[in-house]
Amino acid sequence: MHPTTPTTSTTPAPVRPHERTGPTPPPKAARPRTTGPRRWAPLGFLLPFGALFLLTFVAPICYALHQSLFKLHRSGLGLTPPTTVFTGLSNYTEALADRAFTSAVLRVLLIGAVQVPLMLGLALVLALLLDGRRTPGKRFFRLAFFLPYAVPGVIGGLMWSFLYQPDVSPIARALAGIGLHVDFTSDGALPWAVGNMLTWGWTGYNMIVIHSALKAIPGEYAEAAELDGCTGWRLAWHIKIPMVRPALVMSTVFSIIGMAQLYNEPVIMRAVAPNLSGDWTPIMAAQNEVAANNYQAAAARSVLLALVIFVLSFGFMRFVNKRGAAR
Repeated sequence: MHPTTPTTSTTPAPVRPHERTGPTPPPKAARPRTTGPRRWAPLGFLLPFGALFLLTFVAPICYALHQSLFKLHRSGLGLTPPTTVFTGLSNYTEALADRAFTSAVLRVLLIGAVQVPLMLGLALVLALLLDGRRTPGKRFFRLAFFLPYAVPGVIGGLMWSFLYQPDVSPIARALAGIGLHVDFTSDGALPWAVGNMLTWGWTGYNMIVIHSALKAIPGEYAEAAELDGCTGWRLAWHIKIPMVRPALVMSTVFSIIGMAQLYNEPVIMRAVAPNLSGDWTPIMAAQNEVAANNYQAAAARSVLLALVIFVLSFGFMRFVNKRGAAR
């Protein structure tokens, strides 16, 4: 009887982790810890910006908030120096009860509700035209559209006040020749006149921003769309405009902030428009309080205007982000 030969299995035995063969990977080098002056080097680069930000932005806001909580109290016949008295939110309640100030805020909001969409729509159309392949004279028109923004705002305001003045306005004379008698300095026409000045001055700036965003779109997108038969305005609507959406959002936010701070154009127009009051805009109303040495009331109006700007700009961005997330 022969001894039984043990049967060998062809399946290899599992290799345990500590029995693996092959080259062992080198250990990862530990990142050296930054010690000494090199550790604080990034903060040194941020220090100049941080100091300027605190001095020119944070400190004035805090000072305005502090000033808005006080009032100047005069006793007797006013022969003694006034004293500063803490009054809490009384300056804010007076500002909200001031019909001239609230009317100025509503007036500016109504102008912006019409002017900002029209201006950005015109800037978008001009940017799309300049981005077209077959548009002739691109360099000339790019400079011509941007030129009004290069003109200082005061000079532009003086020019438009001459064009609006009823006695010498060539526009009013041309309209009178066809039977239309328009007074651009009347109460009903003043918001449209100021809105036209803003549109003339800022459309070119926003066009350059949007046109720069169009130039950053990769050419492969347009080529692929053209192969599918998407050309002309269909290409602009389905490809280009969605790609420049961040630039449009940024331009809208900047336009909202600039509209709320409207000041130069109405002040210049007062020379030819006697119906334009000294508190036609919120900034003008706050400036009137400064002229009357009532700095605390001016600070309260400035803080309220800043809150309006904050609510509008961040509310718009939140609305746009929600719509983008829903899509």
